[in-house]
Amino acid sequence: TIFAHPWAHALMGHAHMSKAAKIKSFDPNSPGAANAQLYGLPFTCAEADIVLVPVPWEVTTSYGGGTAHGPRAIFDASFQVDLFHPEFPELWKRGIAMDEVPKALLHQSADLKKEAKHVIDLLTEGGSKKDHTRAEKALKRINAECAVMNDWVEQRCTYWLDQGKLVGLVGGDHSTPLGYFRAQAKRHRSFGILHIDAHMDLRIAYEGFTYSHASIMYNALGLKQLTKLVQVGIRDFCAQENEVLVKEGERVNVARSADIRRQQFDGITWRAQCDAIIERLPEAVHISFDIDGLDPTLCPHTGTPVPGGLTFEEATYLLSRVAASGRKVIGFDLVEVAPGPHDEWDANVGARLLWHLCGVLAKGR
Repeated sequence: TIFAHPWAHALMGHAHMSKAAKIKSFDPNSPGAANAQLYGLPFTCAEADIVLVPVPWEVTTSYGGGTAHGPRAIFDASFQVDLFHPEFPELWKRGIAMDEVPKALLHQSADLKKEAKHVIDLLTEGGSKKDHTRAEKALKRINAECAVMNDWVEQRCTYWLDQGKLVGLVGGDHSTPLGYFRAQAKRHRSFGILHIDAHMDLRIAYEGFTYSHASIMYNALGLKQLTKLVQVGIRDFCAQENEVLVKEGERVNVARSADIRRQQFDGITWRAQCDAIIERLPEAVHISFDIDGLDPTLCPHTGTPVPGGLTFEEATYLLSRVAASGRKVIGFDLVEVAPGPHDEWDANVGARLLWHLCGVLAKGR
């Protein structure tokens, strides 16, 4: 089901204007109108060069929650971002717009998350025979519905790619971009993923969930077109993930946060480290950015925060170096942004990181 944007009526007023006319009449220095599109811009998805697909889904998250509300929170916080970006000064003219937030998906995520709790509780606390039967039923349903969500994401991303758009996905938890990876695999004979995260996400069907947020990169490796996975900022992983890493050999490279810092303490520059990371990537690159790859002071409400990680400017510098390296950034996802109960700090950081990701995606395309 496609639901109309609450801001759709505002854009109707500009319906008779061409994109060029909108660019001419728009003042990037004034505050964005409350009923405008993302970042206060006047462009519809049809007019925008960059379309963001929101996926409000967090069924299998087992620690913190709230990432399903990430897309909406980022949208709301985006109005605080100044449109002049010294690195991408003309970016706003390309047009950035967010697709309709699928409310049906949001409601279903909340419903299934309650069922997932039965499965997780049984694993951690045990239970009766009746509890086991209930959990088995819930697990089956969740795995089936997550598969449907993946199909929807693949179709939606494919739809916008077919329109010639540059596409970014905004989650939700980190299980959400699998459908987008599949869409990329159908368009590219080979591609790599630059994965910025506190976690490897190489668990096999974590907690029984085939499409767990902790299994996203294990599932991505099932795509033969994915020739390289380069992981940056990793702090947490288990023995099973280490086994997957060893088994995959050269296909997966890891730059742990602790190793990055150790090398820096020994005098190696971040520029040299970024170039070594980028050297491992193939020509076509999808960026998968879990906000918890950053230092958790920047994203305290994310699902599974871990001490350590990248500063904001280390992250944006790395992304800019990727764009400058001549590699083709074919898409991105930004996931695990969870709005705080009392402030929009996480969403504010997310909106600014998203703006930079859009700049990197648009550069040279």
